[in-house]
Amino acid sequence: MIRTALVIFLVVAVATAILAVTGEPGHASIVWLGWRADMTAAAMVLITLLGALATMIGWRLLLWILEAPRRAERARAEDRRRQANEALTRGFLAAAAGDGSEARRLALKAADLADEAPGLVRVLAAQAAEAAGDAVATSAAYSAMLGFPEMRLAGHKGLMAQALAQGDKATALRHAEQAYEMGRTARWAWRAVLEARLEAGDWDGALDLVKSALDRKIVSPIVAERARAALLAASAAQLENSAEPKARSQATDYAVEAAKLQPGFAPGVVMAARLLAADGKTGRAAQVLETAWKVAPHPALWLAYRDLKTNETPRQRAERLSGLAELNPTARESRILFVEQALINGVPIRAREAAKALEDEPLTIRIAGLFARVAFAAGKPDEARVWMARAVGAPQEPDWTDLDPEGQAFAYQPADWARLTAVYAETGELIHPRHERAEKTMSELPELPISYADSSPFLAGQEAAPPPYGVEEGRYDDDEPEPPPPPPVSQRRAPARRRLASGPRAAK
Repeated sequence: MIRTALVIFLVVAVATAILAVTGEPGHASIVWLGWRADMTAAAMVLITLLGALATMIGWRLLLWILEAPRRAERARAEDRRRQANEALTRGFLAAAAGDGSEARRLALKAADLADEAPGLVRVLAAQAAEAAGDAVATSAAYSAMLGFPEMRLAGHKGLMAQALAQGDKATALRHAEQAYEMGRTARWAWRAVLEARLEAGDWDGALDLVKSALDRKIVSPIVAERARAALLAASAAQLENSAEPKARSQATDYAVEAAKLQPGFAPGVVMAARLLAADGKTGRAAQVLETAWKVAPHPALWLAYRDLKTNETPRQRAERLSGLAELNPTARESRILFVEQALINGVPIRAREAAKALEDEPLTIRIAGLFARVAFAAGKPDEARVWMARAVGAPQEPDWTDLDPEGQAFAYQPADWARLTAVYAETGELIHPRHERAEKTMSELPELPISYADSSPFLAGQEAAPPPYGVEEGRYDDDEPEPPPPPPVSQRRAPARRRLASGPRAAK
């Protein structure tokens, strides 16, 4: 309005100035109630304009006076809102800092001031009660949220967390299930329900939950795919030892599907290869292992690949393992496998050359044991003993702990499968439960004579106990020297009982 008045004023002023400059001021007369006023046109315009401006100013002044009470009310409301926001901010900060008493004081203050944000006040009250350690008040605050549709999800989450803190898993699961049913994107609720089903070993229920989460776009397709692969492998492990042919067939289908979904998931791949080989489908089992080796080499893969055939010569086995390593030649496991196949073939020179590719690798017990075997195969027992000594303080490789010396690879309990599934689905990383529990693993070192003697050979194993990593006694080329005879029994440790990594678990 003010801008319009200014524009009109400027237009009239310009018109009046033009009239004055041109020398034609014009004439205007006003007759009102017997009065007559004569003036120029320019003066008439200016008087009219000034009168209009004065009227407008007076009207605006009247309105400003009449609106004074409303302005005062708005100012008070704005000041109240500012104080409420400050109380809420300071209250949340106090709750986050663990200052329960200050948080509760500010929550009460915010409740008196924040009429426009009752939801935030309730959240602050609940968090303040949590910070103060008042379980009853916390439960009451979160329970009150269930009465408001927009706050129901937050209420269930708070009650679930409180139930878990108190060890009441049943109540926590109930709140998580209710939250999952009402929230399309409640990922925390999905994760809580999934963990509960994993803990109970309900693999089928967990699979249905993953499918529904994917349909509702709670999880990404890659997370759902990894979760399905791990769950199918867990289901196959549960059915593998069943005496019913139908159950074993179902286990094979589950394991094969898991290997197709995630070729990099070694537990599923090894299980699929083992079950296929048991059904006489050795070629298909080899194909599954080769596909997995291209994606993510794992020691259990080449051991399972080695054990697919038991009626071949060391040279044939070495050639077959070399072909597997060539599928992913730059991978660490492939470089180790090149050394292994040279040892199996009985060619120490080639094994020593292949071992040079591992010199920059961090020293582990497995690497040290491999170098020791290479040195002994090359006729250097003293160097082998040095590597054995270095292995004493070297760390263990977690992947190698997946091999059970008394059974098969990835011989996990349901609780292990549950944790493995949860971690692998979220991160894609393969954990090692047996390593975390520090369980007994396959020996990564060859056996060493008890007493030191230059003439004592480096023990490589006997018929009753095949040497580690597939080195077979007496299998050397014609141009290589035969290994020296073993020392007297009194100078040796008793050979440890060893099984193939992919062989069936011995009956207890």
